[in-house]
Amino acid sequence: MDTAAPASPSSKPNHLCVLVHGLWGTPDHLKFLATSLRDKYPEDKLHILVPKRNSGSFTYDGIELGGERVANEVEETLEDLARSGHEIKKLSVIGYSLGGLISRYAIGLLYHKGMFEKIEPVNFTTFATPHLGVRTPLRGYHNHIWNVLGARTLSQSGKQLFTIDKFRDTDRPLLAVLADPDSIFIRALAYFKHRSLYANIVNDRSVVYYTAGVSKTDPFVQPDAVNVNYLRGYEPVIIDEANPVSTKEPEALPAFRERLTSGTRTVFGRLPFMVFLILFIPIGSSIFLLNSAIQSLRSRQRIRMHEEGRAGIDIGRYRIPLMINDMRKEVEDMFENVNNTQEQEYLPTGSEELASPTQQSLSLLRKTSSKSLDESDSNLDSLEESKTGLAPQFPTLALTPDQFAMIDALDSVGFKKYPVHIHNHRHSHAAIIRRMDKKGFEEGFVVVRHWLEQFEL
Repeated sequence: MDTAAPASPSSKPNHLCVLVHGLWGTPDHLKFLATSLRDKYPEDKLHILVPKRNSGSFTYDGIELGGERVANEVEETLEDLARSGHEIKKLSVIGYSLGGLISRYAIGLLYHKGMFEKIEPVNFTTFATPHLGVRTPLRGYHNHIWNVLGARTLSQSGKQLFTIDKFRDTDRPLLAVLADPDSIFIRALAYFKHRSLYANIVNDRSVVYYTAGVSKTDPFVQPDAVNVNYLRGYEPVIIDEANPVSTKEPEALPAFRERLTSGTRTVFGRLPFMVFLILFIPIGSSIFLLNSAIQSLRSRQRIRMHEEGRAGIDIGRYRIPLMINDMRKEVEDMFENVNNTQEQEYLPTGSEELASPTQQSLSLLRKTSSKSLDESDSNLDSLEESKTGLAPQFPTLALTPDQFAMIDALDSVGFKKYPVHIHNHRHSHAAIIRRMDKKGFEEGFVVVRHWLEQFEL
């Protein structure tokens, strides 16, 4: 009788890939990514880990706690693999949505503990991750309302995503610390051989382009007003990062229509938000806020247990120096819908130099924020008037000083940025990774195919 020969050392995979899901997520959300990886790299080529301890409402507990959970699962997995004779020499980490921020925190912990001296970091990729948080740009009463309300509906994660938290004794938001050039988190990112991100340009109800794409501008705020340039072989989904858009000749409009378009843009632009508030407040607010209060209470209890060491993780191993030098589905939809009605605002013409964190002052930005909202429209009009070259100019978004600093720090590390244009479904946040087997999500095949072709084993 034939017997199977024992696996030779060369057939044992030495590469671990970790997939981290997002807010309200479960490991099932990453099923398509995991199966696509497995189809390309069988079990004798690659280990795949999808951490389970942040599932569902546990994602309310914050990026720090989530990162500690992921780091702990990675270490446990490496220990289990070592006991079974698998020596891991390479590590890749893939984060989706909030999972990208949790991943950035987790790799900082692993780096500080010396893991990258023994294991080579290879691929780090995020899909639709809010690297700059989810607060809307500063200007406008409607943006201010959402920044205040939204930050208080998702427990600790909400405070961190809207950057109203004070992380430990730094007196700074966690996201600012996460992107500090002197932090263990940026040092960890720099160790990876390949860093990339994928960002939806339209219809992402959770994470808009500028934060997923780590950008001071949004070339795609009016995609029909420019020529979008796609990567050959990935049309019309993956956009060419080197030449994303070029100038499009405008169609001639009668003078009265031109005046109507300019004069009514602001009014009609605000309508979705106002209509949503009118419907949301009487119908959905009580359910939404009740669920948020319940989940926030439960989250605080879990965080307290975690801090007291009663959650199964020795947090002392991870509390290290940061500097070196169902109802849920309905609530998720409600949160995404109101977030989707927010508009991007811009710095007024002539103040683009404020985008530099070395020149930017909070007092100047506040002064800028108090000016007329009509100036944002004149900035958009400048896009239509810029016809002097192939690459149109775009106004600088009215971000916070911390957000401008985050952009510069992440750009200094270096990411390959791939804008993604999902046409066939209005829920591009889920379609970008084909979060479920659903009609209209087929363009996720193209995104994942591109990612796999960049993935180095």
